[in-house]
This record gives sequence, structure tokens and C-alpha cells, in this order.
Amino acid sequence: MGLFDKKYCDVCGAKIGFLGNRKLEDGSLCKDCAGKLSPFFSDRRNSTVAEIKEQLAYREDNKQRLDDFLPTVTFDGSKKVYIDPIRERFIVTRLSNWRSGNPDLISFSQVRNVETDIKENKEEIFCKDSEGNEKSCHPRRYEYDYEFNITIHVDSPWFDEIELELSDGNRPESRFSDLYREYEQKMRELADILMRRSNRYRVFDGDGMMNRIRAEYDRPVSAPAPQPSGGEWVCPSCGSKTTGAKFCDNCGALKTVPVEADAARTSVNETWVCRSCGSEGQSKNFCENCGCARPAPKTVRCVSCGYTPENQTKPPKFCPECGDPFDENDRA
Repeated sequence: MGLFDKKYCDVCGAKIGFLGNRKLEDGSLCKDCAGKLSPFFSDRRNSTVAEIKEQLAYREDNKQRLDDFLPTVTFDGSKKVYIDPIRERFIVTRLSNWRSGNPDLISFSQVRNVETDIKENKEEIFCKDSEGNEKSCHPRRYEYDYEFNITIHVDSPWFDEIELELSDGNRPESRFSDLYREYEQKMRELADILMRRSNRYRVFDGDGMMNRIRAEYDRPVSAPAPQPSGGEWVCPSCGSKTTGAKFCDNCGALKTVPVEADAARTSVNETWVCRSCGSEGQSKNFCENCGCARPAPKTVRCVSCGYTPENQTKPPKFCPECGDPFDENDRA
């Protein structure tokens, strides 16, 4: 065949236009068929025509399965993560109108691991001498920002990992800022959900932060199993005993706080305002109007140096590490 001979797609049979050929290991693929492949698929050149046909059949089936995908949880970032925690499925996509892109619908059971990484970036700040020339300051000074990266390792015939940055476009500039702590929490929450380490019936607010726990369509929630002393606890999910760790050695479930401990922090005389519906005068652990969980007590933490007092009930008036006074800015 000559250089300019007409080529046809070995998958759909359509004529391939100029510069439209996508090479396969044993054939050619047109641009339209290539556009239907998974966005996380990167091994096209080493794939056979039969393998591409198999993936396109999977992609058509994926489109059908998306019809009943109803996400209630969203995490923003360089890619958005939409999650249905009830049916334990999720998608990752850059598109706001995600159905149009036929994103891969992935089951929690396919998740092999979730890696989290906080990357510190720093850039030197230069000073100017008397002649206006830039030079290093003494001591050297730097500007910092922090990336919150997540890699989801999945068991799929077509791809094995998905990477995204939660802090894309809005990176915190200090390890002691509220934004830094917010991304830390979001990163842990996303990993816990996908690895089945959190309550699968949690309900979330719009920015991906957990705000209340709901039983499966009003299913009664059983009390946690009695907890032995000496650091050993009983997993509320599988009943196995674990010592010290936060997660069950057998099934990976998150250690729960005993009911007594949770009740102890809620005084019957202490009222709060629901952050979801605005209902005032609440005194229980959940809003009587909308079911939103009571906000967790604010943690006292020095914004200047990061010191956290052990006694949160009666913290000192001044930080013992840096001397700054504790005020409302140190409560988060």
C-alpha cells in the first residue's frame, strides 16, 4: 500500500480521513472510535483490534449503567469525584455535564488502594541591593504552597490508576491555615469512603464535607459493641478485636466512638444552631428539623505555630510555644 492509500477503521469500517488514523498493534482506528475509549486508557498503540472492540462494548454497557447512577457526594479538584455511597459506586471526570462524557462507573470493590500525598512547593523570594539587583535575602526567604494529591488504584482491564489534585486552583500557602486543614480532612474523607473505612450511609453537603449520618432509609442504627479496656476495641462491622489501631485489622472499618463518649460531650442545657437549615435551640446530636449532625466542638489550635493544647476544655490564655494569646482566630 502507498503512503496516500485510503485507510479504513478496523473496528467500525469507516474511511479514515487525513491525519485521522490512530494506530493499533495490528490495525488502524478512526478518530471517532478512539474518542469513545475510556479517558483513563493510555495503552492504545499496544492494543489489538479485538481488545479495542471489547473495550468499546464495555463502554456501551457503561453508558447504560450510568442511567441509574445518582451521586449524592461531590469532591472538587483538578477532576471531580461524584459518589453514590449507598450503592458504592463513583465516577471521576473533568466535565460538569458528566453524563455527556460517559465516565467510567467504578465500584468500591474495584478500588485496591488510595494513595494520598501532600507536596510542598517553595519559591525563593529575592531582595534588591542598593543598585536594584536581585539577590538572596539573609536569611533566605521563601513563598510556599501545598498540593493535595490523590491516586486511586483500581482493578480494571483498561486502566489501573486515576490521579487528581484536590487543591487545584486554590492551594493553601501555610501548613497552619484553615484551608490546609480543610484539604487534609477532605483528602482523608475521600480515601475513607472509597476504601470502605467510613459509614456507607453518610450524607454530605455540597462541598464534599460530611455533615450528618443517616441510617439506610430510616433503618434503626444499632449501638456500638462494648469496648474492652486496655486499648483493645471490637469492630462494629465484623466483630473482630483490634488493639491500638484506628482501623479494624480484619475488615478495615473505622473505629467508632462509644455512645457514652459521644453523649458526654453534649450537655442537655447546651443549645446550638443548625448550619444546614438554620433552626435554633437544638440540644440533641442531630437537628430535629432536617437531621443534620451537631457541629463538632471547635478545636483550639495556635494559628501562629500550630500548637494544640491537650486540655481543650480549659486551654491556656497564651500559647506556651510562641507566646501568642489564644482568641477566636485560634478556634476551628
